Amino acid sequence: MYPNPTALTFSVYILLMVGIGFAAWRYTQNLSDYILGGRRIGPFVTAMSAGASDMSGWLLMGLPGALFAAGLAESWIVIGLILGAWFNWYVVAGRLRVYTELSNNALTLPDYFTQRFEDRSRILRVVAAVVILVFFTIYCASGMVAGARLFEQTFGLSYDTALWAGAAATILYVFIGGFLAVSWTDTVQATLMIFALLLTPVVVLMHLGGLDAAWTQISAVNASYVDWFSGTSFIGIVSLLAWGLGYMGQPHILARFMAADSYATLTKARRIGMAWMILCLIGAISTGFFAIAYFAANPGQAQPVLANRETVFITLAQSLFNPWLAGILLSAILAAIMSTLSCQLLVCSAALTEDFYKAFVRPQATQSELVWFGRGMVLLVAVVAILIAANPQSQILGMVGYAWAGFGAAFGPLVLLSLLWPRMTRNGALAGMLVGAVTVILWHNGPWFGLAKGPVLGLYEMLPGFVFSLISIVVVSHLDRAPSQTMQQGFARMRTLLK
Repeated sequence: MYPNPTALTFSVYILLMVGIGFAAWRYTQNLSDYILGGRRIGPFVTAMSAGASDMSGWLLMGLPGALFAAGLAESWIVIGLILGAWFNWYVVAGRLRVYTELSNNALTLPDYFTQRFEDRSRILRVVAAVVILVFFTIYCASGMVAGARLFEQTFGLSYDTALWAGAAATILYVFIGGFLAVSWTDTVQATLMIFALLLTPVVVLMHLGGLDAAWTQISAVNASYVDWFSGTSFIGIVSLLAWGLGYMGQPHILARFMAADSYATLTKARRIGMAWMILCLIGAISTGFFAIAYFAANPGQAQPVLANRETVFITLAQSLFNPWLAGILLSAILAAIMSTLSCQLLVCSAALTEDFYKAFVRPQATQSELVWFGRGMVLLVAVVAILIAANPQSQILGMVGYAWAGFGAAFGPLVLLSLLWPRMTRNGALAGMLVGAVTVILWHNGPWFGLAKGPVLGLYEMLPGFVFSLISIVVVSHLDRAPSQTMQQGFARMRTLLK
């Protein structure tokens, strides 16, 4: 009897990722290796790793599901993401790579904030690490949910069993190989993701008889699906575009910039990364959009998607392709989940190891001890994320949106102004971080949440959080005494090295 082709493909893929983790083990000698790969990552791996770590399970599940449910009106988010990612690569990446190395070779964002603003009280380190742990645990949970949905539908497992099965492989290779394992596996995973996202909509269109036929069928299902403005509002469009603001505050993406082997590497990486991102996003929205026509023409196959719209890519892969190729395409979903989840676990581990354990508990800890403590923290954060993800009703895109806003508002203005404005102070940085994080939490969870569809409070929490954080930094920094001479000299040196 022949084995299940999909199961066999999945198994081979997972074994390959774990094998890469063991290969990376040989190059992981100290904490810098484990957290940032020793700052020796080249342009191609930097680009693919940044892209794969950015585009989590929501790219193949949440985004196609949103297009399937609402049509082109959901595509505004793609425009916001492309503009935000380009700005992040062009303005933030190189400056952050140079400045973190000047800041006593800072390995994490909390460490960078501490060194950049000469924070002897270390309050910036603590607050930033807490923000990372809170929002990344939610973000990690979204990846766990996506993995559970994939294993649940593919193998017919219960949600609880699928949740643990989906998390196991990612935890293993991050635990073993650290940043190098994450970066190398991200490169493989990014290649698999773009293959799946370009192939699937093309095959859907072939089944529907071409672009014109598909468009006509979608219009027949609901004319609003082909209207970019249907069912939305100015606030709704602004909210979707505001997702782009989040890039400047995402620790797992910024870590890729910090790990590049040089400033020059990032220019090449930007071109590769942006091309990859644009193609993947086009593939994702095309998959969800054309699926409207496909399932209208094939209602007998639509039941899983009608029950949960975020399974649209999974259902298409199982319906359109033979089991062997379907296994490869479904591995692309696993790749998207694993690539983002792995770097999120690693950033949480780095915050606990570098910014709590080494900074406050064991300053004299050896490099070997720190690496093993970091591995232990990967397991701890993963278990907490699994517990949060235990609710099978959790929506991937909603969880990602909340965590994305939290980082974008708490860290985005802080990172941006720390690289562009020499007058910024420690107290300004602290105010911006707190105001941004608190605004997102209150806006999302406050007593006014029931009014979420109102003209003002329906605004995505990213935008008010980002704006209020930016204002707080500027106001408090101007009220504060000027930065020290050494801080100003450090900023001037960063600008000189960029030139």
